[in-house]
Amino acid sequence: MKNRTRIWLIMLISIVISLILFVWLSTLSSELWNNGYDLNELNAISQEILSATEQQNTYDKNEVQPIMDHFHIHHPALRFEWISSDGTTLYDTYGETHNYSFEQLADRIINMPNNLWGEDKPITLAYSANKNGQPYYLLLSLSSDAMKQGQMYFFVRTFKALYFWALPLLLSFFVPYFLALWLFSSVNRRIGKLNQALNQVNIRSDVIVLDDKSKDEIGQLTRHYNSMVQRIRRQADEIDQFETGRRLLLSNLSHDLRTPLTMILGYAETIHTGLYNDENELRTSSKIILQRSRYMDKLLDQLLDISRLDGDSLEIHLAPHNLSEMMRKIAADYMLFLDGQSFAIEVDIPDGDVQAVIDASLVERAIRNLMDNAIRYGKEGHFLGIGLVEEDDVVCITVKDKGRGVAPEDHKLIFERFYRVDGGRKGEGLGIGLSIVKEIVESHQGHIQLMSTPYVETLFLVSLPKNQ
Repeated sequence: MKNRTRIWLIMLISIVISLILFVWLSTLSSELWNNGYDLNELNAISQEILSATEQQNTYDKNEVQPIMDHFHIHHPALRFEWISSDGTTLYDTYGETHNYSFEQLADRIINMPNNLWGEDKPITLAYSANKNGQPYYLLLSLSSDAMKQGQMYFFVRTFKALYFWALPLLLSFFVPYFLALWLFSSVNRRIGKLNQALNQVNIRSDVIVLDDKSKDEIGQLTRHYNSMVQRIRRQADEIDQFETGRRLLLSNLSHDLRTPLTMILGYAETIHTGLYNDENELRTSSKIILQRSRYMDKLLDQLLDISRLDGDSLEIHLAPHNLSEMMRKIAADYMLFLDGQSFAIEVDIPDGDVQAVIDASLVERAIRNLMDNAIRYGKEGHFLGIGLVEEDDVVCITVKDKGRGVAPEDHKLIFERFYRVDGGRKGEGLGIGLSIVKEIVESHQGHIQLMSTPYVETLFLVSLPKNQ
């Protein structure tokens, strides 16, 4: 059953139950807390007395007295008086005798029935009877305490009068239900939109954002839905990006491995068959085999790095280390490596010790990755610089070159995994070196910056806290 149909049924059932409860509770509460006589009961008692006297066919005192005494016994709070047309009391259940004047009678019944529930004077109702043209009067009296505490009467002369009070009564009953129906319809409509949007959530489809600024539970649920689908969309984009990177990785890896492997096989076959001319050619062939093998070993290390990063297994072991000494050793290694390659090397490392709490192996790996990147992509500038600066709470490591540099639009992307700036760098690594550097730096609660002016200076600045 749909919610709209259920709401209609609940509303109709509620109306019927409300009417039944209203009648039943009104009757019950009247019997429990609204004791006493009302006007209808007094009129009924009076009519019974008049009917009984008419059946006697006489209105004499001796005939009327038993009838009035009988009703007085059953209704001791009521006083009955039988009055002749000249105001003489023929019988009074209180045993009193009066000769009422018109003024006295008028004072007793004036402003009735408006004074039925007054507190200052007794209540008197007058009824008439006629015998052979001779009028008689029945006076019924009681105190205001003997009346019910609350009564309401509708005097209807024609059915047209029903329209004047039936419409307000119906509106008073139906307006709350129609308001509730409007509320439920609004809630149902909002839930329907949310349900429809949830049914269309898909990693490959566009995100449906719902606009619901209300502060109720459905509004909160809608905002949670918006946050959820946006997270799903971002995660889907990241998955697509990783998948693209993996495909590119396989393509680059096949290209990067095929060329050195072909060279290794060719020179190895030359050595194996003895087709080299002299010892110099033999040493040259073995040197090329060694270089290409080391290059392939480096590629395999990068693949291992990828698997470690995917498994979030980058473990850090912090300890105090002499950072300046470590960097001097790294600079010496690269000076030896670049000897004879027309590279200008600038080293700016303090002579004194610079202590920092770091994972020495990871930081050394990050610095070497930056220097390899500078040599590989900045070789046109024939310059390599490495520096260390100690400040109050941080140490700053710089690696710079004067090569082609990085365009401003690529500064943020350069640290993403598998990203390469342009097609000219294909076949030169897997595009994960800088992403590993960023991972290591951020794991030390540091940050890395890139500043680049093509063929002037490309600078990588790594800032690490001295104490973790």
